[in-house]
Amino acid sequence: QVQLVESGGGLVQPGGSLRLSCTASGGIFNINTMGWYRRAPGKQRELVATFETSGTTNVADSVKGRFTISRDNAKNTVYLQMNSLKPEDTAVYYCNVLGIMNLRPYTYWGQGTQVTVSS
Repeated sequence: QVQLVESGGGLVQPGGSLRLSCTASGGIFNINTMGWYRRAPGKQRELVATFETSGTTNVADSVKGRFTISRDNAKNTVYLQMNSLKPEDTAVYYCNVLGIMNLRPYTYWGQGTQVTVSS
């Protein structure tokens, strides 16, 4: 059974940093894209950053220059380094993977990890 295990969330003061990680396991193959989304209270889920197997990254304008996404293909792990955090970054952050298995596309989501930016 495929699992996405996230870690690294928590409470941090404005201007601080956190690093999220997400590892996919359970017989998952042919991952194309790994990424992060977030949902703030009262808002819709939004893309934060994605990292394709080709090396192409996509980073939301709201976090560009502050957040960095990286990926370890050998470990099926994606990271999100978050610097200069702002209160508006407070949200539940979800890991997502996209790929193809047995000629069918698939997507999986992590359980979410809370990030709270507050003094």
